[in-house]
Amino acid sequence: MGRLLLAPMEGLADCVLRDVLTRIGGYDAAVSEFVRVSGSLLPPRTFRRICPELDNGSRTWAGTPVVVQLLGSDPVCMAENAAQLASLSPVGIDLNFGCPAPTVNRHGGGAMLLDDPATMQRIVEAVRGAVPAAIPVSAKMRLGVRDTSKAIECAQALAHGGAGSLVVHARTKEDGYRPPAHWEWVARIRESVPIPVTANGEVWTPADYVRCRQVTGCADVMIGRGAVADPFLARRIRAYTSQPDLDANMETSRRDDWAALLPLLGEFWCQVQGRVLPAHAPGRLKLWLNALRTTFPEAQALYAAVRPLRGIEETERMLAHHGVPEERLLVAEAA
Repeated sequence: MGRLLLAPMEGLADCVLRDVLTRIGGYDAAVSEFVRVSGSLLPPRTFRRICPELDNGSRTWAGTPVVVQLLGSDPVCMAENAAQLASLSPVGIDLNFGCPAPTVNRHGGGAMLLDDPATMQRIVEAVRGAVPAAIPVSAKMRLGVRDTSKAIECAQALAHGGAGSLVVHARTKEDGYRPPAHWEWVARIRESVPIPVTANGEVWTPADYVRCRQVTGCADVMIGRGAVADPFLARRIRAYTSQPDLDANMETSRRDDWAALLPLLGEFWCQVQGRVLPAHAPGRLKLWLNALRTTFPEAQALYAAVRPLRGIEETERMLAHHGVPEERLLVAEAA
């Protein structure tokens, strides 16, 4: 099988969740949330804040390589910041042409650039020229802003600009995250450019993964929200591709996986408290549990129990009540 990549997900999958998901295993690489570039040269601490893995050889603690993503619309500023980032020795630099968030799009960044292939090409050319050849430069795009009329042109602009590989999220900006993902368009883009293309969008199960590869013709697949909802998805995909009849044991597997996830929920909770203010920590936990409940019935009960809670101590007591090992929760108290 090809490579499995963990997608960047602003506000959802930061370094804490990357640590948990890559520790569970199955991913060949991950991409950080974007570092926003908007008119100034960012200090090294900004890159390290978004991607602290830079201080660990650009890898998670489980050893998974982490590519750092940049988002911006000015070629010169993007190039200067890419050079600054390159001094921290990332395993790769990715350029964001797909974020649909209104706060980003209002300033012409992210997916809004899909209306301007020429600027996209200039950004890639500038970044590629500013970064040592040994550091790969890749790009991530959607199919367009409102429609797919410029999808091929955008992909070719990125390839001509010097991107070494391309991830295609198989929806437009206006589609947001609504299904379906238009995998057939990824196939057209793959056929139109001379660089490797990775498919992204609506992979929630091993069967989705197989269909995505069949339709797109891509060897590599990037997983985003499906990985957050099912932290064992990458491992399930690898097992499924070698033994397709494993679905018969799926329910038993999910029960076992929930038991295995409980200690990691505790570690997630502890790490989150080191990253955000105490008032915000319960919200981060609820955000992940809300995603997990689509996969695990046990997560539904835990989510309902912690949803009304606001404090650290009461949240910890509820986690322990639902099976999270207390020794994992004590790490937070000692920190």
